[in-house]
Amino acid sequence: MRLLGTAHVSHASVAEVRALLGGEGAEPAFDAVAVELCESRFESLTDPDRLNRMDLFAVVREQRVYVVAASLALAAYQQRLADQFGIEPGAEQRAAIQLAHERGLPVLLVDRDIGVTLRRAAANLGWWKRLNLFTGLLAGMLSRESVSEEEIERLKQGDVLETTFAEFAEDRADLFEPLITERDRYMAARLRQELSAQGHRRVLAVLGAGHLAGVAGQLTAPAAAATDPAETIATLNQVPPPSRLWRALPWVVVAAVLGVFAYGFTRSPELGWNLVWDWVLINGGLSALGAAIAAAHPLTVLVAFCAAPLTSLNPTIGAGMVTGAAELMLRRPSVGDFGALRDDVTTVRGWWRNRVSRVLLVFILASLGSAIGTYVAGFRIVGRIMGAG
Repeated sequence: MRLLGTAHVSHASVAEVRALLGGEGAEPAFDAVAVELCESRFESLTDPDRLNRMDLFAVVREQRVYVVAASLALAAYQQRLADQFGIEPGAEQRAAIQLAHERGLPVLLVDRDIGVTLRRAAANLGWWKRLNLFTGLLAGMLSRESVSEEEIERLKQGDVLETTFAEFAEDRADLFEPLITERDRYMAARLRQELSAQGHRRVLAVLGAGHLAGVAGQLTAPAAAATDPAETIATLNQVPPPSRLWRALPWVVVAAVLGVFAYGFTRSPELGWNLVWDWVLINGGLSALGAAIAAAHPLTVLVAFCAAPLTSLNPTIGAGMVTGAAELMLRRPSVGDFGALRDDVTTVRGWWRNRVSRVLLVFILASLGSAIGTYVAGFRIVGRIMGAG
């Protein structure tokens, strides 16, 4: 097996891939080509129309909006690289896939699903660092600044995912484990799995330079070789569940709010209704404000106002889910919106103009408004109770 370390933004890496896979009519030097891609990234690379088939209702219903937004952040960052240097990141992967198909060689997708990687990366961060990372990603999606020389050097020696997300992280060490070390182990296990199952003898593995040493070390490490690859893959595909305290916190908040309401009504009906109105106006008002900032349909803004006070008392349903679904029904994206999505999300105006990205904004900002409203209203009604005492 040959491991080829490449730079994701290098014409030389594309040329090296072409040289190794040989010209037309030459005898193939390999019987399979492995690439540093998962199924979804492979489809994005080889099927430009994939976004046109995205089921937005499913994205909203399954609350995958943040993963989609992060993927768009990656795409926007890559577009900045393409505009600045005239080469698409991953061009060497695309060349390897194209030449493998021309030579009749199987293409092995050995990287972990990007959604799993992002969720494990988020689980590795505290809530404050997650917020900083998210706001940084949002700013990066809207930025038109040139990519710095430091970032380019990291890309030449490292990994496009780690470089993209580390740009917005306070502590890159928190991201290194899920974005680099775990993926080194995962890709080595996938390569061993493919070699064992398919009997490939001569495999060209096209990997980012930042993964070369880690994958090579995992392939030769006695402990890794003694472990069943399927077991390693299954372990690295698991998303750590939230802690019991984190899972219980929303229900504790609900119980506390309902308890305060009940206490208020026992004191006097007037106080009880004042507490309810504080909750509705603050929670619903901030969620509606978030939807309005996202330029949602006026009826969606009204839905946000009505839904947020109720969804905040039911942790199984979020305000963003309801408002996102409402926006989708009121303003269905056209085929043109899906087709223009990649270009539109590289500009501030495009995010608000494109109906697909605007649904994501409505979901995120209405959810954020409701979350802030829950705590602001909570402090307000507790203050009322204490003042009445």
